[in-house]
Amino acid sequence: MIELEWHDDIALLTMDGGENRWNLDTATELASALDQVEARKGPVGLVITGTGKFFSNGLDLDWVMADVGGTGDFFPVLFRSLARILRFAGPTVAAVNGHAFGAGAMLCTVCDHAVMREDRGYWCMPEADLGLAVDPRIYALLATRLPKRTLTEAINTGHRWSGPEAVAAGFVDRTAPEDQVVPVALERARSLADKDRAVIAEHKRLLHHEALEILDPGGPNHPGAAG
Repeated sequence: MIELEWHDDIALLTMDGGENRWNLDTATELASALDQVEARKGPVGLVITGTGKFFSNGLDLDWVMADVGGTGDFFPVLFRSLARILRFAGPTVAAVNGHAFGAGAMLCTVCDHAVMREDRGYWCMPEADLGLAVDPRIYALLATRLPKRTLTEAINTGHRWSGPEAVAAGFVDRTAPEDQVVPVALERARSLADKDRAVIAEHKRLLHHEALEILDPGGPNHPGAAG
């Protein structure tokens, strides 16, 4: 589902699997792509996007219901990858081309910056409507980026934020026309990619250390872990 291409020093990860839903295979693909990006020497930035009308529509419920095995491994792999993006030693930008629900909303939230399509697509955490309690790891992740009032509304109402609403709520930087979402995100990442990677990694550890310890206990979340 995940394609990786380089635009000079910027890695563009594109999810191209229909609704871009998450299962063990796709989470493993994400981890493998992050291995390649983190191994890059020198300046580097990361942009994540989807295709069509979906950034990512969340968990692959058909896979879960099929009970084919692997669900026990899935969440550790997914949350560890989200932690890696949260502490990534360089700028990260979500280019939200369409709907971002559940795990897709989380993937958007762990990025430093987000550009969202101005005319279509919603950001949503649907647990309240599904009768599911939010996992403490998900809460810790959302709390790194969402203002408390917005976080309360997100988990208790399942509200769907459009691009302009998400900008007003403070967790998306800006909106753009459909054909400009990725170019704008690439330019944002490019403008910040020359920062010292060790310094950026340390600053992200300071900003997000509590969430990182919950998402990836025992991971490189200690002082000086610069990726």
